[in-house]
Amino acid sequence: MAKYDKDDLERRMAGAVESLKGDLTGLRTGRASTQLLDPVVVEVYGSKMPLVQVATVSVPEPRLISVQVWDKSNVGPVEKAIRSAGLGLNPINDGATLRLPIPDLTEERRKELAKIAGQYAEKAKVAIRNVRRDGMEALKTDENKKEISEDDRKRAEAEVQKLTDEQIKAVDEAFGAKEKEILGK
Repeated sequence: MAKYDKDDLERRMAGAVESLKGDLTGLRTGRASTQLLDPVVVEVYGSKMPLVQVATVSVPEPRLISVQVWDKSNVGPVEKAIRSAGLGLNPINDGATLRLPIPDLTEERRKELAKIAGQYAEKAKVAIRNVRRDGMEALKTDENKKEISEDDRKRAEAEVQKLTDEQIKAVDEAFGAKEKEILGK
C-alpha cells in the first residue's frame, strides 16, 4: 500500500470534480454550446475524425451553433455525422456552413436531463469517497508500520475528511447550478 500523500488525494478528488464539470457541460440545456458537438465523429478521407478537425464550430447566437466546414466536399459527411450523433439537432445546409438551431426542451426532457446530471454528480461523489477510503487505508498502514503515531493518524484522517467534505460540496454546487439551468428555475 502506498504511503499517505495528501497532495495526491487532493489532486484525485479535484480531478473527480473537474470530470463532473466536463460531463455537465456536455448536457444540452436550451442554450447553444460548442461542447455539444464534442462527441461528433466524422468519416472523411477514409478515417474517422473529431468534428473539430474538419470544421470550425462557433455560437453566433444563444440558440444557434454554426459549423464552418473547411473542405466543401466534407459538408455532406459532417451533416450526416451530426444527424446520426443522437443529439436531436437538425443541421440546415448553407453551402460550406451548417446552421444548427437549438430546439426548446420539453418539460419531460428537462427532467430527464436533471436526472442524468444527478447520476453524474453521484458518480463523482463515489469517486471522491473511494479516494478518501484509499487515504484512510494508507494512514492505517502507515500507523501499523509505526511510521506515524495514532495521534498523527487521527489528525490526518480529520484532514482527509475535511478535504472530502469540501469536494463533495463542490460537486453539490456544480450539480445545483446545472439543475437550475436545465429546469430553468
